[in-house]
Amino acid sequence: MGLFDRFRKGPKMSGPARDAARTGSTRVRASDKVDEAHLYEWVTARRGVEGFVEPRTAVSEVTLLLVAHDGEWTRRRVPGVKWAHDFCNKHQVPSYDAAVVGVPQRMRDYNSRVRKAQKAADYEQYKPRD
Repeated sequence: MGLFDRFRKGPKMSGPARDAARTGSTRVRASDKVDEAHLYEWVTARRGVEGFVEPRTAVSEVTLLLVAHDGEWTRRRVPGVKWAHDFCNKHQVPSYDAAVVGVPQRMRDYNSRVRKAQKAADYEQYKPRD
């Protein structure tokens, strides 16, 4: 530690963590064939699917969010934005930029239904016996 290091602003980190914080770089897993296979299987097994392409962020690469007619959804990393739109076009699935249009309400409704069902199941499992 240098003489004036303790007076510098910012979190006290050392080594690679300090370098990553300074440069803003992170290590994220890239998409692979398993992700692509999952998307293919998912889109062919459901109806009314729409694709939402989510842009790269500091913590994840480009992702493709697929939402079915009932709100069931899946999300996987993809090689890029063009690949995601091409995948959707190839499978006759409309695709949108999620940063522009957001995610559909039916997905939020589906998540809410799943949470309520899970809470009810948890309650049934642990409710007091008479």
